Amino acid sequence: MADSTTESGTRFIEVSLAKRGVACTAKLLDDRAPLTCAAVWDALPLVSDVYHAKYARNEIYALFPAFAEQEPPLENPTVTPIPGDLCYFSFNGTQLGSQSYGYGSGAGLSAGAPVIDLALFYERNNLLMNGDVGWVPGIVWGQVVEGLDTMAEACQDLWRSGAVGETLGFRRV
Repeated sequence: MADSTTESGTRFIEVSLAKRGVACTAKLLDDRAPLTCAAVWDALPLVSDVYHAKYARNEIYALFPAFAEQEPPLENPTVTPIPGDLCYFSFNGTQLGSQSYGYGSGAGLSAGAPVIDLALFYERNNLLMNGDVGWVPGIVWGQVVEGLDTMAEACQDLWRSGAVGETLGFRRV
């Protein structure tokens, strides 16, 4: 399996919470979101502070400076992600700059600068609705195929115990 691609062309990544020592494996949905998958794949590995969602419900995510040469279009969109979905969101700093989000200056947000949110949804009943801006469709670019139960337990612990000092990582396997 050269470069994490199977003979069928399927590519896989590992999604991990380093401090908690847990990881899951996801396949890229190249057939549904080819431009987004290419952008993420080319940028790997990616690691940043993890956050637990306030609005979407059962979601953990990390924020990154824009990494694609050209921002992918809204391919394979959803506002109702299911357990195991990996989603891609693109924001500018002013969209996430409200104090209500709680990022402060540590998230590297600046007015107008693009920010990429890579998210993992670990349980059901998610709705991508934000009180400040309304519907926030995400691009579903990956699906967890192994280890979701263990990752979901760690995500629940993140919600209850806190995210300080934890990172969310994405890398080729």
